[in-house]
Amino acid sequence: MKLATLRNGQRDGRLVVVSADARRCIDACTVAPTLLDALERWGTVEPMLQALSRTVNAPAALGSMPFDARECSAPLPRTWQWLDGSAFLNHGHLMERAFKVPPVADFETIPLMYQGAADDFLGPHDDVPLPSEADQIDFEGEFGVVLDETPMGVTAEDALQHVRLIVLINDWSLRAFGPREAKSGFGFLQAKPSTAFAPVAVTPDELGLGWRGGRVHLRLQTQRNGEWFGHPYGGAMHFHFGQLIAHAARTRKLSAGTLIGSGTVSNAEVDVGSSCVAERRMVEALAEGAPHTPFLRFGERVRMVALDDQGHPGPFGVIDQTVALARAVGPEGEVAAVAPILIAVGAF
Repeated sequence: MKLATLRNGQRDGRLVVVSADARRCIDACTVAPTLLDALERWGTVEPMLQALSRTVNAPAALGSMPFDARECSAPLPRTWQWLDGSAFLNHGHLMERAFKVPPVADFETIPLMYQGAADDFLGPHDDVPLPSEADQIDFEGEFGVVLDETPMGVTAEDALQHVRLIVLINDWSLRAFGPREAKSGFGFLQAKPSTAFAPVAVTPDELGLGWRGGRVHLRLQTQRNGEWFGHPYGGAMHFHFGQLIAHAARTRKLSAGTLIGSGTVSNAEVDVGSSCVAERRMVEALAEGAPHTPFLRFGERVRMVALDDQGHPGPFGVIDQTVALARAVGPEGEVAAVAPILIAVGAF
């Protein structure tokens, strides 16, 4: 089953069920007005959503309408909790060097995770408003899962039974703030602006063998301004999603709608490229003595899509966004650019 949220002037949008070919959709308001509402009543509404899925995939597709991803917000425009892990050890080790922080002793046995902002997610074709190029703008491609209510102390094996949906994520980052916040011990805040999502969230069965062992076995392809940047393999996660969920739920329950991210998809093989600029810069520094790939500037475009083993697009759709100078409303109502803030940082 494939689900999406169309903009309707309301904060949480309008839930629709999308056809397998992503050409048509059907309104789900008679079952659940929003995706968050559906997740909170999943045991009751799933059979009805499945019935709508059969309808929209039938030849007649009665009651359906054309599906346009440009009309979509994030599948969950906002939710209760967004927790992002770092399950690809190659990325973690490279970022330790980039941020010049000492290695974490239990890095390979206890997942790293921070709590991001869950109140303002970006849609797949939204511009990305940011205050200054001096903040070192970066993208980060990853996969994520959406949970139903998950009990405190759940085991890694049982945790996978609470995965209701899988999503594709661009976790935008501002690298200038990263080193200080990483060293503070309090986690990321200014380094993490609003996160973006592909238009379609899918139930695990939609991936077939692409979902096994608690991992998404697809490649995540990124293009920067139309040029290939990388296509690392999602199945290379060190910690699987069940382990990430169990880590998050060790001392508290997780509300329905909680999002868990894999962290930046990353492989040790250099020829598959990267899912973020900072990682490529670190690879360049190690190989050539200094990085030369710049961080993003306003007007640049980033496109992400998941690919199967044959190179066919996955079921999430595409994230295709342009970085833009943020606009702010002044004290007298005028619209003005946000003033840049210059920060003294290292090379990464």
